[in-house]
Amino acid sequence: MLKPIRWKTFIPDMLRIQVGFAMFGIAIAMMIRANLGTSAWAVLEVALAKKFGLTPGTVTVMMGFLVLSGALIMREPIGWGTLGNILSIGPWEDLALKLIPSINDNLALQIGMLLVAILMMGLASAIYIGVDAGAGPRDSLMLAIKRTTGLSIRIARGIIEVTVVLVGWLLHGPAGIGTLVFALTIGPSVQWGFKLLRVEPHREVDSEVEDG
Repeated sequence: MLKPIRWKTFIPDMLRIQVGFAMFGIAIAMMIRANLGTSAWAVLEVALAKKFGLTPGTVTVMMGFLVLSGALIMREPIGWGTLGNILSIGPWEDLALKLIPSINDNLALQIGMLLVAILMMGLASAIYIGVDAGAGPRDSLMLAIKRTTGLSIRIARGIIEVTVVLVGWLLHGPAGIGTLVFALTIGPSVQWGFKLLRVEPHREVDSEVEDG
């Protein structure tokens, strides 16, 4: 259940994984600021943030721990990267929200921000999953569904995103046409990222890896 730590490559792994976390957090903020409808998880997290008077990044952290419990129930292996994901993406998201202005009257720019954010999110997922230090909580759930059902990553991710956005919409989260675009394209985006970086999400751990 716990992935061993590769101490010999820990520092470069840490730097690489933070790049992925930063890209993911920035991508979430870009979708929020594009005002076309956020990612599925952000629909729910923004709704909860408004309801409880918290920042979206704070709710992202809290939701991460909740989703992780589901992945653990399905016995998906986790590691130090899983905890890093939960604790890092939310703060990156809040920082980006402070720096990126809200766009309302420039449709071309809004669409561009949305599409770039989706590509960034797919690539970011491949970057930090590729470190093999334990996927993030949402990705762990996606991989657990893939492993236990035999579904493709595209379908597993799509099922999760559609379910989450429905709950977020019922809570009056910022759903829109961009949310539908995201739900239909995030799966292919993540799969594209995996192929581009040649990531194998359930490869065997090297026998020389040291236990942490």
